[in-house]
Amino acid sequence: MNVRELMQVAPVIPVLVIDDISSARPLAEALVAGGLRVLEITLRTPVALQAMREMAAVPDAIVGVGTALDGDDLKRAQEHGATFAVSPGYTIELGKAANAIGMPLLPGIMTPADIMRARDGGFNEVKFFPASQAGGPQLLKAFSGPFVNTVFCPTGGISSETARDYLSLSNVLCVGGSWVAPAGMVNSGDWEGITRLASACQELRQG
Repeated sequence: MNVRELMQVAPVIPVLVIDDISSARPLAEALVAGGLRVLEITLRTPVALQAMREMAAVPDAIVGVGTALDGDDLKRAQEHGATFAVSPGYTIELGKAANAIGMPLLPGIMTPADIMRARDGGFNEVKFFPASQAGGPQLLKAFSGPFVNTVFCPTGGISSETARDYLSLSNVLCVGGSWVAPAGMVNSGDWEGITRLASACQELRQG
């Protein structure tokens, strides 16, 4: 899948921070059971790469690496089963590295200049980050004027209560969020509860 296709699989891409490797596979299974197949595992913990390998083995899961900062991050993640990457920002070097290894990249942007640099690199699908702090739905609505061919995945500070405000915009294909896998539920092994949270995301595009 290319990035745009990945963004259209489900309304929400879970942004996951895995601390305990034993939770990786059941968490992926719970999210996939709820219809959230595209999973972003952030490179923020020592077990992140191992978690990618575990989650990539779950049927129907599409695993990507988050918080990717450079080409080395992309290569290591690809070797551990990641099939796409998400970055907090964009650099020419990162874009070239992603293209060189055939890794679909969703680069982060925050300003019009960021968007223009990403577009120069051939990236018209971008992550708006940090969404709530940078201007929220109103700023994304304003971006739709000058950037008619750019689509966004806003991430950062989004909740189940605010996700619909973003998804109602014509230039937003999905949102990134951590609320579908709360730490308390992961730590207690409440996989059924996480599946219910994931299933509820399917209704966010409606109304």
